[in-house]
Amino acid sequence: MLIGEVARRSGVSARMLRHYESLGLLRPRGRTDSGYREYSGEDIRRIFHIESLRSVGLSLREIGRALDDPGFTPAALVGDLIRQTRERIAAETELLTRLRRVDAADPARWEDVLQVVALLQALGSTSADARQRAAHSSVDAVSVPVEALVEAVLSEAEPNVAGALRWALARSGDGGPALLAEGLGSPVAAVRERAVRSLGEMPGDEATAKLRPALVHPDLVVRRHAALTLGTRGVADAVPTLIDMIVEGQYDTDAADALSVLASDSGTADLIAAGLVDRLATGTPEPPARGRLAQALAAVPGAAAARALGELSHDEDRAVALTAAYLLRLRKPG
Repeated sequence: MLIGEVARRSGVSARMLRHYESLGLLRPRGRTDSGYREYSGEDIRRIFHIESLRSVGLSLREIGRALDDPGFTPAALVGDLIRQTRERIAAETELLTRLRRVDAADPARWEDVLQVVALLQALGSTSADARQRAAHSSVDAVSVPVEALVEAVLSEAEPNVAGALRWALARSGDGGPALLAEGLGSPVAAVRERAVRSLGEMPGDEATAKLRPALVHPDLVVRRHAALTLGTRGVADAVPTLIDMIVEGQYDTDAADALSVLASDSGTADLIAAGLVDRLATGTPEPPARGRLAQALAAVPGAAAARALGELSHDEDRAVALTAAYLLRLRKPG
């Protein structure tokens, strides 16, 4: 079979076939009477072998060794190819992500493109100062896409930088709450905590809606942060978790403040009072916990809270009794 026919049947150009021959990969020994190369069935099989090995990323030099060196084993080479391919995919994926983020910023000029790229690079800097400056700069005329800010805030371990990123994210417009809510499902506890803290600083009804399911999240830290935020936003479903926090002494002052906000609604105030009284009656909490519950009751209006404080003023623990009596006096007119 002549070279033109081989090219048509194999899909490999005549030029590439000659290149293979020049490298010693292909050695058609047959010749016609006119001196043209004539390819045998074995030559055709070798062409397909060469193309198959090229398709998995082997270089022409590696293909030559694979086909001609009996001692050349594929294990190590294939492992290297897998590693190189993964690295290449990661690099291409990173480039694609960066291009999408530049596109999302909708730059009008090349100067805007350069500014967005510079901010994205700064957000990924090893310098905390550079990352913090980038966070503050991201709310300028050409803003960083919200996806980049969410990724940065979920990976940021330095508290000051994380605070700046949350501040920038809260001013970034739409899209942030939904992306942060995805972070609540992360297998990494630190990422889940960053996600719920960031959601807590996002304004608007969407962020509140995304936080509501977190009240029953399996991660206790997530539940607590969600309850603190939702309590200050008037969501009564946060009451049980807030009361638990007071009993357990975890962020108890913040939890009591959130309950006092909720208690401004009379219906919710009755719910809070009932919950606090129930905790006093259940399991006989230790004196420090009873003292914290007494302080929480002081901020709850209504007769139920007053009665509970009256009972606590006779508590067997002197410190609890004195605290309750003092708080009860503060509730009385004059």
